[in-house]
Amino acid sequence: MKDKYSQPKLEEYGRRLATLLCERHFGPQPGATLDGPAVLRFTPVRQVNLFVVQQLLAKWTEEMAALRSPYFDFEDTEVRQALTQFMNVLSRRIRLGREVFEPLLARAVTDTLRVAAEPTVGFDEKLLHGRATAAKEQLLEGVRYIDVEKPLFQGFLESLPTTTALPREELLKQFRQYQEANYQTLHPLETVVNELSALLPLSEIDLREEEATPLIVAAAPLTPPAAPQPSPVVQATTAPVAPLTPTPEPEPVVQQAAPVSSPLAAEAPATAAEKPLYEKLKTERTSPPLAETLRTERTAATLAEKAPKVESLREAISINQRFGFINELFNGENMEYHAAIQKLDAMSDAASARRYVQEDLAKQYGWVRKEEHVNKLLRLIDRKFE
Repeated sequence: MKDKYSQPKLEEYGRRLATLLCERHFGPQPGATLDGPAVLRFTPVRQVNLFVVQQLLAKWTEEMAALRSPYFDFEDTEVRQALTQFMNVLSRRIRLGREVFEPLLARAVTDTLRVAAEPTVGFDEKLLHGRATAAKEQLLEGVRYIDVEKPLFQGFLESLPTTTALPREELLKQFRQYQEANYQTLHPLETVVNELSALLPLSEIDLREEEATPLIVAAAPLTPPAAPQPSPVVQATTAPVAPLTPTPEPEPVVQQAAPVSSPLAAEAPATAAEKPLYEKLKTERTSPPLAETLRTERTAATLAEKAPKVESLREAISINQRFGFINELFNGENMEYHAAIQKLDAMSDAASARRYVQEDLAKQYGWVRKEEHVNKLLRLIDRKFE
């Protein structure tokens, strides 16, 4: 990008806006708390809300992973099922007070501006998460939390090979090339700025780095050297010595000082991007995290053999699945998701429930290229009616 944006300025605006919004919400009721649905609609800028959720899930996963102990068998089937149920119950009991919510909100505002201003940085921080290599499947997990420039990110990921993991530098290089080739589809930063400005005045120029002004320092003119004294002439019997040519006076020299760096030069992100929930749900051959023991979604054959029957879809759907369904299948509409799940839970057989998903809901919401999430929902339906 030609324009450079100052990370300190992005962070300062994020803090100011978070303080303003929290004061409006919590000021009249200091003891108030927010649950999951309230977080998803806290601001009119959907990307900000999604980035709050992404941070929340990452922190929540870290705390759950801390439960893992060398003294107990966390791979036991009953333990895995019990922990999964515990996680599902806990995910429906989100409670955020101002002291913990405000920093999450400030970071989300900063990240929203960052992704809009510099999509490559957003790709690195929000999808790669510092990994040295990444495969398409891993990157697709992070797209559920992207709203700004989402067609750009999805289009690029669809162009990647399905199974091959690529190095970080190669992925960043390819993403830059894809961005340049599809610049006409980019969501302008001005749109995000205008949305945020409706909450707290902001202009794009407020976020740019201040250009350093080169200083021209004129050096003092050099004192011309004294005229050389002629050497004594020695009388010779040959032709006389020619007089010496006077040395020309040197021109004054003007020196240009090196540019002075601006104190507001953009800094690297202060902290490394936190790993999202899905990162803990990936298989690791050494020291697997607790979240791996909680993963309930396997191949259809494994589910058919080991997955227990569920009494209700509402209770069986984990927090990660729920946010994925809401964002990917129901266009971010929390109430529409809950209405659909309630209707599915009330149905009497799997055939009716599958028909409702594959025909009615798929047509209503235009589920194109949503097979991954639809199949997860259908597998849960099979477990309910098995």
